Amino acid sequence: MDAARARLAIGLVDLTNLDDRCTAADVDALCARAAEHGTAAVCVWPDFVERAVAALSDTTVDVATVVNFPTGDERPFAVRTLTERVVAAGADDVDLVLPYRAFAAGDLEWCAAVLDETKAATADHAHLKVILETGELADVDVIERAARFAIEHGADFVKTSTGKSPTSASPEAVAAMLVAIADAGRTVGLKPSGGISTAEAADAYLVQAESVMGADYLAPATFRFGASSLLGALLPLV
Repeated sequence: MDAARARLAIGLVDLTNLDDRCTAADVDALCARAAEHGTAAVCVWPDFVERAVAALSDTTVDVATVVNFPTGDERPFAVRTLTERVVAAGADDVDLVLPYRAFAAGDLEWCAAVLDETKAATADHAHLKVILETGELADVDVIERAARFAIEHGADFVKTSTGKSPTSASPEAVAAMLVAIADAGRTVGLKPSGGISTAEAADAYLVQAESVMGADYLAPATFRFGASSLLGALLPLV
């Protein structure tokens, strides 16, 4: 990866801290680092959204947060209530975990309720990124169906993983998701997330997306990396 490619990748990073012991000071440091290096966004726990929005108010860095996270098991109304709260606090992106166990079991009505309630709360206010938790789905056919389902229910992005499961992003999962994205009939973004810690791994996902969607797709409006350590691997290259 050359310097220009590394700079491109840095501008696509959602710099993330979803550690269980994350503190306000950690969020302040995360925001300062994101602002210094020009990442696309920070991704923080819901309780820290307001703090991150304030810290980044004079920058172009967006604030993302997570709901129904990480298990995907919350009730639709509970997910909507939290989504409304983080949107009111200023979140630009809401990363929602698909009820992936329910999806795998064929309970599409429950999955639709969660997605639809969240979309209603984000519509015209924030981007909805749907986390498929691809490492917990059976195979690439199921991943593709999950991506199509999320898109049908209003996803602005589809995202691989929470980073909390044993298997996170993989080229195979991303390939299946790109099939669904290419067939969507509207613009849908892609967010590989979880376990992406080297420039080589990041570049492989860039090449994958570019080969299907074209070079213009590699922009923050349509492509993000969810990562906590990738920035550190990219900075020495610029």
